[in-house]
This record gives sequence, C-alpha cells and structure tokens, in this order.
Amino acid sequence: MNQNQTHKRRAAKPPWLKRRLPTGPTYEKVRALLNKSRLHTVCQEARCPNLWECFSRQTATFLIMGPCCTRNCRFCNIAHGQPSGPPDSGEPVRVAQAVKELGLRYVVITSVTRDDLPDGGAGIFAKTIKEIRAIMPRTHMEVLIPDFQGNQDALQTVIEAHPHVLNHNLETVPRLYPRVRPEADYERSLLLLKRVTHYQPSILTKSGLMLGLGEFPDEVEKTLQDLLDSGCSFLTLGQYLQPTREHLKVERFVPPEEFDDWKKAALKMGFSDVASGPLVRSSYRARDLYQNLTRTNRKKQITNHNDQNSKSQTKNNRFS
Repeated sequence: MNQNQTHKRRAAKPPWLKRRLPTGPTYEKVRALLNKSRLHTVCQEARCPNLWECFSRQTATFLIMGPCCTRNCRFCNIAHGQPSGPPDSGEPVRVAQAVKELGLRYVVITSVTRDDLPDGGAGIFAKTIKEIRAIMPRTHMEVLIPDFQGNQDALQTVIEAHPHVLNHNLETVPRLYPRVRPEADYERSLLLLKRVTHYQPSILTKSGLMLGLGEFPDEVEKTLQDLLDSGCSFLTLGQYLQPTREHLKVERFVPPEEFDDWKKAALKMGFSDVASGPLVRSSYRARDLYQNLTRTNRKKQITNHNDQNSKSQTKNNRFS
C-alpha cells in the first residue's frame, strides 16, 4: 500500500458509532413517496447515519432546489458544481403534498447553496413554507438555510414567511473555516442569526457544530458563547464522520460522555435546549427539541399566571 492510499484510508469507527439499521413498512413508505414525488432529502444526499431511524419515524428533511450545491465544503457529501438550471417551480407544491400524505406535524426544509441565484433561493424557501401552511396549517416548520452570501433582503424574505424555527449551522470553530468551509464566513453566519432575532424575535434560532475536526475545547466554548450572543436558542453537537476517502479525515472520535459534558455546559451557559451526541445531526429529532422548549415555555407561563393570581389574592385579602 502506497503513502497516498494510507492517507486516504478512513479510520475504523468506534463501537458507539455502530448501530443496527431499522427498516420496515414505514421506512419503505417514506422512501417510495420521495421517489414518486421526485423529491430529495438531505438524509439521502448527505448519507446521514440517522436516515433509517428518521424514515422509520415517518420524518424527513426535505432538500429543495436540486441535488447540486454551488459550494464545495470539505465535510459534505452533497454533489457540488454548477446547477443545470433554475429551481423547479413545482417543487414547493410537491413538498407540501408529501407532507400531507405523510401526515407530518413537524417538517424540516433545507437546501443546497445556490450562489448562482440573485436571492440565493430565499423565494423558494418562502414559497415552500406558504404551500405547506396552505394545506397543513397545524404543521410546524423548521428551515435550515444557507448564508445567502449575506444578502439581507433574501434573509428578510424567509423571515416574512415566518417559519417556527430558523436554523443556520456554524459547523465548526472559526480557525478551521479555511480548511472546512472555505467559501463560508464565520462572522457572516453569526450576523445572520443575530438579524433573525432582531427582526422577528418570535422565530426561534438554532445552530450546530461538528466535533472531531481538530477543534480545541476552548475554541468550542468560545464558539458557543458567540452563538448565545447572537441570540441562538437551540444547539446541536454531533460527531463529524468522513463520507468518503476524498473528504476531510476524522481527527478524533469524541466519546459519548464528552458529548454529555458539552450538553451540560451549553445548558449552563444559557441555551434553551441542546441535542448532543455522536450521531446527532442538525435536524435530528428536531421536533423533540421544539416541543421540549414550547412545553417549558407553557409551564413558565402557567407558573407566572398562578404567581400573579396568588399575589392578587393576597392583596385583596389585605384590604378585605
């Protein structure tokens, strides 16, 4: 074996990353519907390790605007290059119909990065949200968006469509951006999240990091603080896994207990909720995170209401 082949060998996965792949009628139903509707999912295109679980739970993250990305992030398995044409104008309707047929109460919509479009595809995001809301008004929607090259009007278009959660991943610490995300900008991504919170505070913001790319603990902690300072509510932390031999190699497999420690630290820092584990991805069990927060908020509202009633009753008794 020559030196080049040795360099490209993928490291063997530790036991905690090996899992049984569930299948069954629900999985097959989701897969068949996506094929019939000519729809893409990030689950399939990015070779997500949770694909079988999510399909079996009747959930999926829809990948809109085609399967070809205009950027070439060194960690991502989605095809890159120049898209063959404009986005499919009928896709938002097909996504909405698939959501209805699957009976989804929570849906995640993401896209390839389309730097070839004037608005980066923001209008297609907005149209997809609108079409889903028209036929499934009770379905909650989360969008995982690109940075739109800092285009403020494009971001405003998505904000005005009013998704329940807006996710934009930092992916890694700023020192590693030139190697991991050479066409992205750390400060631009933070500004995007800050603008969402400023323009529409009712939209919850979310972001995620991959661990195992060579980051140091103090860098991770600083990045988490940057996210909090930008108004980020939800956080996901997962293990980077090398999709193919042509992608960045894994520098370190982070053990599950370390992910648990990061979750505790992030919650203590002030995040509303955190999903942290070796197999966690940005949209993994997204509905659970959203429901946990809304339940917590409802409990706080009830508690505050009861406290106000108690204070009012005490005041009335004082003057009776």
